[in-house]
Amino acid sequence: MKTASFIFDFNSEKEAKIVAKTLYPEIQHSIPKTDVEMSVSGNRFYLKIMSEDVSSLRAACNSYLRWINTAFNVKKII
Repeated sequence: MKTASFIFDFNSEKEAKIVAKTLYPEIQHSIPKTDVEMSVSGNRFYLKIMSEDVSSLRAACNSYLRWINTAFNVKKII
């Protein structure tokens, strides 16, 4: 199994939890051939994506990173 792990440092635990809460529905309806784990510890958000093959892993990473970026940009606007 192929794995990609990401750690994001936010300004506060509240920001990290908002991103986790935003991604939760996406994790419930996962991308085919992938498993995703996420957690929050303090102001850090941890994301681990596991996949059967590299192409599925790359697609999942692109999707989750884009969703995180969108959530963070929306927070900046509001």
